[in-house]
Amino acid sequence: MLKGIVTVLGKDKIGIIAKVCTYLAEHQVNILDISQTIVQGYFNMMMIVDLSGANKTFEALVEDLRQVGQSIGVEIKLQHEDIFNIMHRI
Repeated sequence: MLKGIVTVLGKDKIGIIAKVCTYLAEHQVNILDISQTIVQGYFNMMMIVDLSGANKTFEALVEDLRQVGQSIGVEIKLQHEDIFNIMHRI
């Protein structure tokens, strides 16, 4: 299984989760786990996703999600799980 980490950060507004989840579903990316919080009006979400069945390349997904984020005023990043783990190792 090829896993990725999706992070979303920005001012809270209606439809953020719907927009991100709809994009992922349309491109055959399965959400394995999801956590989201809102702190003083700021939205923060992290998802672990299965990229094995994706119908786009990893690079295309990264760019598309960045553009989805721009369109709704949040920052969306997609990273390979291994890279995420290495970057956040203590």
